[in-house]
Amino acid sequence: MTFHSRAAALLVALSTVVLVGCAAPQPSDYAAERPVLSLRDYFDGRVEAHGMFQDRAGRVVKRFTVVMDCRWNGEDGVLDEAFTYSDGSTQRRIWKLKALPDGRFAGTAEDVVGTARGEQRGNAFHWTYTLKQPVGNNVYEVQMDDWMYLVDGKVMLNRAVMHKFGVRVGEVTLSFQRP
Repeated sequence: MTFHSRAAALLVALSTVVLVGCAAPQPSDYAAERPVLSLRDYFDGRVEAHGMFQDRAGRVVKRFTVVMDCRWNGEDGVLDEAFTYSDGSTQRRIWKLKALPDGRFAGTAEDVVGTARGEQRGNAFHWTYTLKQPVGNNVYEVQMDDWMYLVDGKVMLNRAVMHKFGVRVGEVTLSFQRP
């Protein structure tokens, strides 16, 4: 084996290790985790949440509470979210969800571009979507990588990372609580 073929083989091996090491988690990674999350059962009735938004430097720039009225009719769900922010401003988002086969979900909302796609496995739910995010007088479209983890029958933790043009611009952390 020549020096160049050994170097090429080493480069391919190192690239493979780097790519495998950087692989993002998948919902299937949580399939054995308990308690098992049922999105339809958890988001049924009133749910409250407390959260914060951190900018790309990690600074907390907004804190908020959310009161949700959630209901299902067969495979169709509505999550009516009322946000109150630390600066006194408010916002409302109404998610319309559709339960699909094999633990998958689709969702739409007025400030979501297209359709959100999600998958539920074990205690975790992951979905991705593009959100219209107002900043000052502008509205930016950011990609959301959103993970929820059921802790017990009452508490679920949520972490969503926001990207624009592939660059991380912020993160949302939430703690959901059922009465």
